[in-house]
Amino acid sequence: MPKINSARPAPPPLPAEPAKRLRGRPRSSSAAPDAAGVQSVERAALLLRLVAEGNGLALTEVAEQARLPASTAYRMLTTLEAQGMVEFAEREQLWFIGLETFRIGSAFLRRRKLAEQGRQVIQALMTESGETASLGVAEALGVVFISQVETHEAIRAFFRPGTQTPYHCSGIGKAVLAWMPPARLDALLGRGRLAGFTPATLTTRAALAEDLARTRARGFAVDDEERHRGMRCVAAAVFNEFAEPIGGVSVSGPTVRMDDPRVAEIGPRVREAAARLTRAMGGRAPAPE
Repeated sequence: MPKINSARPAPPPLPAEPAKRLRGRPRSSSAAPDAAGVQSVERAALLLRLVAEGNGLALTEVAEQARLPASTAYRMLTTLEAQGMVEFAEREQLWFIGLETFRIGSAFLRRRKLAEQGRQVIQALMTESGETASLGVAEALGVVFISQVETHEAIRAFFRPGTQTPYHCSGIGKAVLAWMPPARLDALLGRGRLAGFTPATLTTRAALAEDLARTRARGFAVDDEERHRGMRCVAAAVFNEFAEPIGGVSVSGPTVRMDDPRVAEIGPRVREAAARLTRAMGGRAPAPE
């Protein structure tokens, strides 16, 4: 039986780009989904799984397991290689999973670790404070609550997991913003007036900047009826290994119980709880101002 050559064949020539194409529009004017594009994504995901599960695969092995022509498998692998998703070992002539895939997977692991480690922290916070404790993560459009331990009080704060709230009017959101560089703040908030939800919402960048300075000074943020009337929240940020804020923990309750002395009492507890969670995740807090 002739030996199959598993080395990389020469890539076929790329199709020429159209001479002119309208900006911001697809190549086809049809509104129907691009079946070929979806199929390519599915095939790429399959190749990633195969390479990840194998301890180095030859091109022919990848192609056979994916049931693809070797030339098609090669083009997809080289595209993934250009993005760092897979790597090719010239000496062994084998394909391996790439560093970029590991980085993407690590993002999920960090989030999962935050949820698991954070659950114990907010459980203790609820027990200490007697009020609802929450855990949130920083996303592109705001804070997303991923876990909560409710108080047993009849009147209490409640945020369903998956609820998203804007940065500028939530305790965790402001705790995160307080440690953001100016360029990142501009990207998240824009330059215009911020949305108002109650008479207490901070809708100007100047007012928000003053509040964030106070947050950095004391180590915790206070949402003083800025998202919901009659509710106050105390929150502190959680940091990753690069001292970047990735989320936070908070204690929320009605203003009748969360008066100024109570906020002053709970604030340091929330700050320490966030610090414990940061350490548990291998993170570090930024240097004090």
